[in-house]
Amino acid sequence: MEERKKILIAGDLGVVGFAAAKHFSGLPKWDVVGISRRTPQRSHGGEHVSVDLQDKEQCAEVFSQMQDVTHVIYAALYEKPGLIPGWSEPDQMDTNLNMLQNLFEPLEKAATNLEHLILMQGTKAYGVHVEEMKLPGKEREPRHQHENFYWLQEDYLREKQENGHGWGWTILRPQIVCGEAVGSNMNPVAAIGAYAALKRKAGEPLDFPGQADFLAEYVDADLLARAMEWVMETPQKTRGEYFNVANGDVLVMRNAWPTIADAFGMEVGENKPMSLADDMPEHQEEWEEIVREFDLQAPTDLKEFIGQSGIYADFCLGYDFEELPPMLVSTIKIRQAGFQDCMDTEDMFRKWIAHFQQERLLPPVTVRPSSA
Repeated sequence: MEERKKILIAGDLGVVGFAAAKHFSGLPKWDVVGISRRTPQRSHGGEHVSVDLQDKEQCAEVFSQMQDVTHVIYAALYEKPGLIPGWSEPDQMDTNLNMLQNLFEPLEKAATNLEHLILMQGTKAYGVHVEEMKLPGKEREPRHQHENFYWLQEDYLREKQENGHGWGWTILRPQIVCGEAVGSNMNPVAAIGAYAALKRKAGEPLDFPGQADFLAEYVDADLLARAMEWVMETPQKTRGEYFNVANGDVLVMRNAWPTIADAFGMEVGENKPMSLADDMPEHQEEWEEIVREFDLQAPTDLKEFIGQSGIYADFCLGYDFEELPPMLVSTIKIRQAGFQDCMDTEDMFRKWIAHFQQERLLPPVTVRPSSA
């Protein structure tokens, strides 16, 4: 009989962690326990424990009891209000380091059969948020010289290993992730979906609210989860390595807008630059009406539905920028190592829009609200 593994997923209600928890819950030899501060509104199929990773005492109590954990995906993330400015602020960096330490210090002592940990980074590892990045971003480049909580977390794990610990680590650097999560701070699908629902309720076409043509790469959350499985199942190839992860193509949101509008059953409107982050909170009442009219499972509080993803969507759409340099990484390393999944990014948007509609998180294309 094949030995069972138990994976701890930190941040299991975020766009990355939820997809990972759902994926591993569907695999025959894996048991899943996910943790986050929030209470889940939707099940990913595994166990969930509500833990505040900023609470050191609570973490010590919870993780000291997880002796049977063999693998960890650390996808937890602290973001300050306003999102983007916090990326460069020392206190946010320190908080993210402390959260990892609060989990890992008691867990490592308890989980004596720990084998492997995946740590999430991203394109900010190449300094894209502080200057125009060298294209394409490659894992073999020396560390970009800027302050980043990525480096604090990575150096912490490296120091742990230098003390003779037997587990291994892998760092994944996904591009812009799209997936199922509700209330995530960085899920463009939820923000664009809510914007489309509000436009349709107003009887308007889907105007393009962006500005600069931003050339970037995206990654489907399910594809990323499969990459995580590959990492865990092939430690001889992945231990101590960094891997960029993306769908395999590039996308400019303006060019994909007709596909996105069609997925919502809407006509493409005009180019009308507008901040989703600033505008959508003014339509809280209309959003509540949409939830009631279509009997949606989405929160009636728009902020609970999209988190700070309005800010993130503005960035993806190039809002308030005359020009944005491309954000591109190479995925040759992970492909040569053996993970070769890919996906058309416009198909990815169709997939997730349809999923949100099927799960009654967004209004369906064909059904109209009753007159009652």
